[in-house]
Amino acid sequence: MGNSDIMVTNGQITEAGERDDAASHGLRPEFFSRRTFLTGSAAGLGALGLAGCATTDDLVRAQAAKLYGPVPDKKFPIPAVDVAKLDPKYVRRTVRYDSREAPGTIVIDPANYYVYRIEGDGNATRYGANVPRKGFLWNGDVYVGRKAEWATWTPPKEMIQRQPEAAKYAAGMPGGLDNPLGARTLYLYQNGKYTVCTIYATSDPESIGKGVTSGCTGLLTQDMIDLYDRTPVKTKVIIMPA
Repeated sequence: MGNSDIMVTNGQITEAGERDDAASHGLRPEFFSRRTFLTGSAAGLGALGLAGCATTDDLVRAQAAKLYGPVPDKKFPIPAVDVAKLDPKYVRRTVRYDSREAPGTIVIDPANYYVYRIEGDGNATRYGANVPRKGFLWNGDVYVGRKAEWATWTPPKEMIQRQPEAAKYAAGMPGGLDNPLGARTLYLYQNGKYTVCTIYATSDPESIGKGVTSGCTGLLTQDMIDLYDRTPVKTKVIIMPA
């Protein structure tokens, strides 16, 4: 990750902005100056346990440990993320992201492994993501047709044909920590029909920033809970070309 302007406010990392290839759909992230984040008092750094030669990545990892700590849940306790396995550039943060889309709109950027939630006023919440692997990438405008906590996972017949070992779950795999859909799921629809693709929760930080799925997009569980709680059914989702 480059040395961008970063602040930590109310537990949320805020970045001055970053340029992404998002001209389509009226999305135009702004430029920002790249410079070392070493301003501020030593006392401020000391509060993060980083007094001395702190780097941007050090600061982000310190905040990531707070963002991705353990989460109590009614059904299953969610463990902390091993942030040492997460590239700091994929830590959740607020970034500059101009858009003509309504606040709340979700933008999936598979080329850069990010998911954005438009916040308005030129800002967005940005999440690191895993995305479809080659051969399963797709794009277009869809919407959240339904949402679920600790959803039952049923592999589509096409997956069972490719991976016969998935056949044992043809009747459905109950929700839980080992379930591929994880703690929260947003089901993506187009023209009234389920696309068989989702935005789902993953507990694997090493999958973030990679193409690993058969059409779905995954966020770390703590990020997915944040997005899920703020996303009603019928929310517009834009999947950009890779």
